[in-house]
Amino acid sequence: MKKIAEWKIFGMYLLVLFLLVASHTAFSQVKVIHFNADFNSANDVVWFSKLKECDRQTLLIEQNDNQTKYEIAIVPTIVVFDDGEEVKRFQADISFKMAATRKEVQEYIDELIISKF
Repeated sequence: MKKIAEWKIFGMYLLVLFLLVASHTAFSQVKVIHFNADFNSANDVVWFSKLKECDRQTLLIEQNDNQTKYEIAIVPTIVVFDDGEEVKRFQADISFKMAATRKEVQEYIDELIISKF
């Protein structure tokens, strides 16, 4: 009887480990980039670093031809990528302030991750 209980515990550990690996794979496929410019640093998206379950990166459009490469028309802009492909773009309003909220962006990321399962 004791052996069966040990195998059940071992099986549960394996299941948890598998789920952790699977969820990490799904999360790491989602990348979010915050684009801004030096002249607009006052309008940085301060909550960007608090986004969860995605890889985050901040880029300046003046560097490495980022504006042309990612077709950035207004800053700040937040672009969500899934497996390297752009799937959603959140842009600033006419006053160069981010129109989307942290909640909106995080909900989109969460929906994207859930759709993978």
